[in-house]
Amino acid sequence: MSKPKIAIVVGSTRAARFADVPTQWIAKIAKTHADIDVEVVDLRDFPLPFFDEVASSAWAPSQNEVAQRWQKKVAEFDGFIFTAAEYNHGPTAVLKNAIDYAANEWNKKPAGFVGYGSVGGSRAVEQLRLHAVELQMAPVKSAVHIAWGDFLAVRQGEKKLEDIEHLNQAAAALVNDVAWWAKVLKAARAADAIDAEAKAA
Repeated sequence: MSKPKIAIVVGSTRAARFADVPTQWIAKIAKTHADIDVEVVDLRDFPLPFFDEVASSAWAPSQNEVAQRWQKKVAEFDGFIFTAAEYNHGPTAVLKNAIDYAANEWNKKPAGFVGYGSVGGSRAVEQLRLHAVELQMAPVKSAVHIAWGDFLAVRQGEKKLEDIEHLNQAAAALVNDVAWWAKVLKAARAADAIDAEAKAA
């Protein structure tokens, strides 16, 4: 079986976003993990409108071309790490919208989070974990929370994320968890597909 493919999803599209910094950092760490392949997926490349389909794609095919392209992209992966800025105690609208524009493509795959902002993006991450469960994902316990002091130090150029050891340790734990669950769940999905083919024969 091929190695699980993990997406690092950039969860902000603002021109002045901080998201590129943690994305590059966590992607570099993830790419050192021998058991997974890693790709950065930028929501800027999928300019989705606010959700305006007749129903979730779980129930009816999406009509929007970008939505169709997004769903195909999500389907390529066996697990996800999302960067999660916290706005007003929650995740960014663009990330929640992107999550809503796919359905079955998320199922039975692990999700991990790199939060930043107020209290390390913890409230945004907790909300995203609830969304992940509803989509039959497996949100992992380990997470990265770039707290306000570290966030400001990096934003102002006083430090780099790789200079902050507790964040490096959290990132390593996160990647290890996502890699483990991606491997296990990929095998389980493959077994389900074999069973389904046998029953249909």
